Amino acid sequence: MPINEHFEENFNAGLSSAIVFKQPDKLNDCRSSPKFKPIYFEDNNSPENIMIETKNLTKRYGSLLAVDRLNLFVPKGTIFGFIGPNGAGKTTTIKMLAGLIEPDSGTVLLRDMDISREPEKAKQQIGFIPDRPYLYEKLTGLEFLKFTADLYGVKESVFLDKAENMLEKFSLIDWKNELIEAYSHGMKQRLIMAAAILHDPKIIIVDEPMIGLDPAGIKMVKHMFRELADSGVTFFISTHTLSIAQDLCDKIGIIQKGKLIAIGTLDDLKIQAQASSGDLEDVFLKLTREESLSPGYPDIGGVSP
Repeated sequence: MPINEHFEENFNAGLSSAIVFKQPDKLNDCRSSPKFKPIYFEDNNSPENIMIETKNLTKRYGSLLAVDRLNLFVPKGTIFGFIGPNGAGKTTTIKMLAGLIEPDSGTVLLRDMDISREPEKAKQQIGFIPDRPYLYEKLTGLEFLKFTADLYGVKESVFLDKAENMLEKFSLIDWKNELIEAYSHGMKQRLIMAAAILHDPKIIIVDEPMIGLDPAGIKMVKHMFRELADSGVTFFISTHTLSIAQDLCDKIGIIQKGKLIAIGTLDDLKIQAQASSGDLEDVFLKLTREESLSPGYPDIGGVSP
């Protein structure tokens, strides 16, 4: 049975992974300009409720600083959006959170588990939804879910009910016995989402969640993410679609040239941007434009995202 090498890299290296830290005293070097002050999540941020945290997380590609001492934390039940221009460091951050690549320095914790020291235990806590659904296309949809369930130790006695419930939710039940190679891109994306949620992870890391989905699929996924968050699941979502971030996310962080330049609710971001009105797109453009023009802010060139 042929195996898609790209899927194997994304799946076996960390189909689920995440990070959690104890709350730092401040967001170190969140921004060089004093005008932008780091904002903490003031609700539900006791140490036992911190599900995701990064501490001085840093990654270089040669001379390019892709992620520069990233400090943030996300409380239980929060949908956290992570946005930035192309090449800002979003995907590099996602890959470090998911355990797909190791940082050069810094720490990633998941529910107080260091993903570098306890990778299997930490990855058990999360579901990972990549931007491209790499799958074993010679399996059926149901067989792929069984493969995923076995990796995470889902009990045989509950697998079929859970799998069929997921397939029903994602409108794939009629295709459960069809080979994945016959699925459309949107169907493959829905299947990888079902696989990521099947083992009831406490943290879900998502890279561009709505790629390939039609409007009905987008609406369904947004509703499901909100239901899961209301039940205590924590989301870390990277996206270029600012309207989705604004509609879906409780808190938003903006990264540019590897640095976290702003974080908080939309109202928090408006304060940091000194904007009394406007949507997330307006605030994002103002913050990233002013960041680019800040004196003393180094231009490190085209960092791979």
